[in-house]
Amino acid sequence: MIKRNISGKVLELSKKFPVISITGPRQSGKTTLIKKIFGDYLYLNLEDGVLREFAKNDPKGFLAQGDLLVIDEAQRVPELFSYIQLEVDENKRKKIVISGSQNFLLSEKISQTLAGRVAIFKLLPFALEELLKTKYWQKDFNNFIFQGFYPRIYDQNLKPQDWYPNYLETYLERDVRSLQNLGDLDRFSSFVTSCAVNGASIVNFTSLASNSGISPNTAKSWLSVLKQSYIVFTLPPFFRNINKQLRRSPKLFFFDTGLLCYLLGIKNKTALINHHLYGHIFENFVVSEIMKKSFNDYSKLSFYYLRDKLGNEVDLVFEKNGVVNLVEIKSGATYRTDFSKGLLYFDSLLGGKTKNYVLYTGKETQKRSNLTLMNWQGMVV
Repeated sequence: MIKRNISGKVLELSKKFPVISITGPRQSGKTTLIKKIFGDYLYLNLEDGVLREFAKNDPKGFLAQGDLLVIDEAQRVPELFSYIQLEVDENKRKKIVISGSQNFLLSEKISQTLAGRVAIFKLLPFALEELLKTKYWQKDFNNFIFQGFYPRIYDQNLKPQDWYPNYLETYLERDVRSLQNLGDLDRFSSFVTSCAVNGASIVNFTSLASNSGISPNTAKSWLSVLKQSYIVFTLPPFFRNINKQLRRSPKLFFFDTGLLCYLLGIKNKTALINHHLYGHIFENFVVSEIMKKSFNDYSKLSFYYLRDKLGNEVDLVFEKNGVVNLVEIKSGATYRTDFSKGLLYFDSLLGGKTKNYVLYTGKETQKRSNLTLMNWQGMVV
């Protein structure tokens, strides 16, 4: 088993909180991680119909099976959460790990009943850093972009073009139907593909709706479903201390570039490199890896982007230790001055009190007076 970077923090906080919550997309390795680090806990999966009925009809009896419990797919019995609260409040020896693949349902119940009692973690597919010293490491990062990072692809030596169609079909049939009563999954599937075409771009609900034959309001609702089930995430615009005409819509990204490549019809690494959206795919790759690192480190950083109506843009913005970091991401290997145009423009608007980075595929690292030029792996691995 590949060691997950999040493991240490999960174990640390399990000694301080009575409840641990681990969410993430299906097949991201949640169950494997939980069984590995909580091997002495009784494992209960509410996908099992018999266990689910037990939890629904006799929640107190269900929770009385032991002081150390793992409840997987906990969102399947939402009424159980109030009983979990009572159990951990009354029994100080009680430790419960809850897990699931639907962020909205878990988060809603946690906020209602378990606030202050739970440490919340998000486990995404493998981070590049987790593969660095394993037999799966490859020098050409484009192989990783094409394959994606879902553990089963590596564990079972599966080809992406064989695995992603089945993953997507399972996702549509199980998660989408449970989150929203959709009559036309084909149209929803078309919407997911339309989102892929707009990856690493500012969300335009009118365009997404038109391409999928739905209304803009439906597009908003369906994008929410994709976010709740960890298929996509969005970056909001960064507004602080900037009095300019900034774009206000969020920017759209996929958590996994392997799925993104499959949706775009990319069949191999060569097709990826030559694809007209390669720059967007590469940006998506780097942003998602930086986000994974933040989740795994439990740093709880908030990420944004910047773009005004004149086209000045910074791909990624985050605050750390009170400093605003501006990050521009380029798939080119040779630095050009236009790489940093938007970066330096917004740096001046923020009063020069920022840390500025240009991440690219070249090998040189240069600390200049107003920015640091570095290979993208320097911020990821």
